[in-house]
Amino acid sequence: MTPAADLAAELLIHVARLAQAGGDHRLTPAQWTALRFFARANRLSRTPSAFSAFHATTRGTASQTVKSLVAMGLLERHRNEADGRSIRFELTEEGRATLGRDPLKALADRIGDLPEARRTALLGALKALTGTLALGQDMPLFGTCADCAHCDVPMGGAPAFCRCAEATLLASDMDELCIEFAPRGGSSADRRATG
Repeated sequence: MTPAADLAAELLIHVARLAQAGGDHRLTPAQWTALRFFARANRLSRTPSAFSAFHATTRGTASQTVKSLVAMGLLERHRNEADGRSIRFELTEEGRATLGRDPLKALADRIGDLPEARRTALLGALKALTGTLALGQDMPLFGTCADCAHCDVPMGGAPAFCRCAEATLLASDMDELCIEFAPRGGSSADRRATG
C-alpha cells in the first residue's frame, strides 16, 4: 500500500466513527445499521440472513441484533405472504421516528454540502471499493433494482420485472437494496450467491 492509500483507509474508518458518535445512544452501531438496512431493503431482502450478509456478520449475531430491535418496538415480524415459512421485518412507526434521529444524518448533510462533482466522484469511488472488497472477501454485493442486471424495465411505463425473484417490481422497489443484486454488464462471476 502507498502512504496515501493507508491514510485514505484510516480516514474512512475515522469518518465512520465520527458519524456514529452522535444521535440516539440507546442503539449500538450494529442496531443503527440494521435499522437503516430494513428501511432501505426491498421486500425480498428484509430478512435476518440478508442483513447478516449486508453487515458482514454471522447469522446468529444478526439475529440477536434484529431481536433486540423487535424488543425495543422498532421492528416487527411479518410472515412472507408467498412463503409462510419465511419471515420478513418491517420498521414500526417508532422505528421510522428513531431513524429520523439517525447519527449518519450529519455525515449525509456534509456530503450533501460538497459540490456535485465531488459528491458524484465520492459515490462512484465508494461503490467501486465496496464491490471490490465484497468480491475479494467472497461476500455478496448489494445494490438497487434500478442498477441490477436481473431487472427488466419494459418500455411504455409497464412495471419492471425481476428475473431472479420471478416477481413484478413496484416503483418503490427500484431504489431499494437487494441481496440478489448483480451489476449491469457484469458476468455471474461479478457477484456471489448468498446461499
